Amino acid sequence: MLVAYPVWDALANLIDAQRTGGLNRNKTQLLNFVISIIATVAVAIALGNSMNAVLAVFGVWAVLSGLFQLATAIRRWKSGAQWAMVLSGAQSALAGIFFVKMAGSTATIDITNIAPYAAFGAFYFLVSAVWLTVSDARRKSAQAAG
Repeated sequence: MLVAYPVWDALANLIDAQRTGGLNRNKTQLLNFVISIIATVAVAIALGNSMNAVLAVFGVWAVLSGLFQLATAIRRWKSGAQWAMVLSGAQSALAGIFFVKMAGSTATIDITNIAPYAAFGAFYFLVSAVWLTVSDARRKSAQAAG
């Protein structure tokens, strides 16, 4: 999960950007894609060191990824369903700060420290997908009726 989550985020940013004009048109998603790929490699390397190192890398990634996601959501606010992206981005950035702080402590760290973060992320993906699908269906229905 520690390596797969940043990969999933990179792919999600790539696919979403391709559907909305490409990475060149969506600079925040381009940056999010790049930082997620770098984080994937860095987490894999950190796994050979300690869970504290992994949590620190994961935390820095969560902060940056969350801020880029938040910036993307604000830029797209008028498109609808962006409130879930705003919440997800803000939560990611805050959780990342918490992870970095925890990584520097003497607390026992394991995968359970990150699991709730991943669960909330999956929930936000689901909410956004459902909301955008329903909004798109309503818009198409209104266009067909009009």
